[in-house]
Amino acid sequence: MKLVLVSAIALIDVEGRVLLAQRPEGKSMAGLWEFPGGKLEAGETPEAALVRELHEELGIETWDSCLAPLTFASHSYDDFHLMMPLFACRKWNGVPVPREGQVLKWVKARDLRDYPMPPADIPLIPILRDLL
Repeated sequence: MKLVLVSAIALIDVEGRVLLAQRPEGKSMAGLWEFPGGKLEAGETPEAALVRELHEELGIETWDSCLAPLTFASHSYDDFHLMMPLFACRKWNGVPVPREGQVLKWVKARDLRDYPMPPADIPLIPILRDLL
């Protein structure tokens, strides 16, 4: 089974809310809510992938030093196995804007379960609820 490495971020605002992005139509798992991030490119660290993805997807800038490792997901889908480190970030420059057709929403940790998510993301919710 193919192993896919994806890095994800829990952007946490001053009110303790987490940013979720809804997968746009045309993508796999369209309509589900997820933590921003993406696949690592060749030779890229999980942190570097997040810095790049946050700029590309949301138009914000952050730095490796602002990314705190939080937990990870390990989940088998039908045709691949996903490994996804989840980082927390409370410091960035700019205001997140959807650059790739996704819908963005700031959500209180206690309300994360109200948003349908890919199976790999669901076990991350209690960790964020405990953190926030």
